[in-house]
Amino acid sequence: MNMTAANPAADRGVEAGPPPAGAGLSAWDDAVLAAALMSVDPVGTGGVALRALAGPVREQWLSLMRDLQPPEAPHRRIPLHVSDGRLLGGLDLAATLNAGRPIAERGLLVEADGGLVELAMAERISAHTAARLTMAFDSGEVVLERDGLAMRTPSRFAVVALDEGVGEDEGLLNALLDRLAFHVDLTHIRVHEAIACDYDPEDVVQARARLAGLTLDEAQLEALCGTALALGIPSLRASLFACRVACASAALEGREQVEAEDLAVAARLVLAPRATQLPPSEEQPPEEPPPPPEEPEEQEQNQSEEQQQEPQELEDTVLDAAKAAIPADLLSQLQLGTLRRSRSRATGKAGAVQNAPTRGRPAGVLRGELRAGLKLNVVETLRAAAPWQRLRREERARRGIESSRIEVRQDDFRITRFKHRSETTTIFMVDASGSSALHRLAEAKGAVEMLLADCYVRRDQVALIAFRGKGAEVLLPPTRSLVRAKRTLAGLPGGGGTPLASGIDLGMMMADSIQRRGGTPILILMTDGRANVARDGAGGRARAFDEAKAAARAVRAQEMSAMVIDTSPRPQQQGRELAAEMGARYLPLPHADAGALNQAVRAATG
Repeated sequence: MNMTAANPAADRGVEAGPPPAGAGLSAWDDAVLAAALMSVDPVGTGGVALRALAGPVREQWLSLMRDLQPPEAPHRRIPLHVSDGRLLGGLDLAATLNAGRPIAERGLLVEADGGLVELAMAERISAHTAARLTMAFDSGEVVLERDGLAMRTPSRFAVVALDEGVGEDEGLLNALLDRLAFHVDLTHIRVHEAIACDYDPEDVVQARARLAGLTLDEAQLEALCGTALALGIPSLRASLFACRVACASAALEGREQVEAEDLAVAARLVLAPRATQLPPSEEQPPEEPPPPPEEPEEQEQNQSEEQQQEPQELEDTVLDAAKAAIPADLLSQLQLGTLRRSRSRATGKAGAVQNAPTRGRPAGVLRGELRAGLKLNVVETLRAAAPWQRLRREERARRGIESSRIEVRQDDFRITRFKHRSETTTIFMVDASGSSALHRLAEAKGAVEMLLADCYVRRDQVALIAFRGKGAEVLLPPTRSLVRAKRTLAGLPGGGGTPLASGIDLGMMMADSIQRRGGTPILILMTDGRANVARDGAGGRARAFDEAKAAARAVRAQEMSAMVIDTSPRPQQQGRELAAEMGARYLPLPHADAGALNQAVRAATG
């Protein structure tokens, strides 16, 4: 039942001391072990978040995982755009029409009770579907109250979430990721490393029988919880999952009680991937001369102190196992303090979600009247009318009308709702005043060109407004054309005063027109905040800055997304005040090139 090549020294018959926890195990070995432990305790562990692109490595892992499931365990696959009726259950339309009374249809979560579900393209799952899954996770049942039905059905299952996200910008929703014990990454595993394992379904069945009699003592609980605390893991579910995984590991290895090796497995597979900080390092104390011989009473006191230190030594062992399992790239990010506290899923960069009557993706139905431009959902209309057919037949019979036809009334009409993402237009408002702005204009040109290069993927547009002298002008209307943008940017002038209020006003007017057309504008203001020209072209720093703050408050009143980039060599208070009045994010960039500016804008608008 041991993993292949887990202890080469033992295979050669060489006696050796206990190796460090996890020594000799590759990333693939840990991935297979996670599949086996999840199969032993599917409900207790929640499941696996499997990060890998479609390919032979992922298919090999999925094949091994499916082979480890007991034959009677159900297995269902949930598509990305699953409907509530198929996920939770609802009215069986055909059976209801035949029987003349409401008959319920079981959903995928109910059918998977006692087994597992595969969640396809989990990084793109909607928050609505994730909420349905997490509710079933927490309650252990599916609550159905729709289509004239009201029932509660047990539903306890594990989830294999297939995450095909690329880079750190895409990933599972935190609510779903937090409820899965194992976070497995197969990205860097090669095909020849994905070999079979020695576990089989019989081992899993026997381990499930032993699992009920295994528990952790107080010292083991303190060791796992202390390790989670030292690694900066905020969720208590991680410690609970680690306890369940330690028991599953002992059951899988045929032990009668949980040992330190099982705690190390739980720390390696559950706690290490969730680490957000490195544990504090303790300096070794200086060597001291040997103490004099002790009296019998002192020996008894020292023995009691040693017994009190045993839980701390166990925690150190578990913590060492977790630290050894942290990947090298993750370790470097932890040391630099650049790791994000929680992974967020990219929600797309194509603007806000808007409802539409006729275009976009289907987003459910609503009761309504048939009007021009609306689409009738025939199936949902029949589903709404089906529970009332017996009453309507009896009503027709009392009027002397005999008919077996399905009667659909106006209250039964269901109209299909659609949703789509609006286009995002990033509006650059660039301070082109003075000789110092020439360098910033070059950065703006480079940033605009970099953003336009991603337009086909991001589905957004870019516009450019320059303000200098006594007013502001639109140099580049909203466009996706890279050739047109380069031609316009090549002749971008610079010099003169700083009419900051005029630039903000013109940017807000453009953003308002974009909003009226159904788009999503994002304002990016690049300035040093030193306004010296009022709206009427007169000079005066105090008046010009007051008008600029008034224009910024108008942007905040319209609830527009905005960002203020302070381009002064030494960031001043004016930029912060302007960002506060605008309700925008403030970003000082005294020394930045076009690449850094592009990354900052993408991070703010993503």
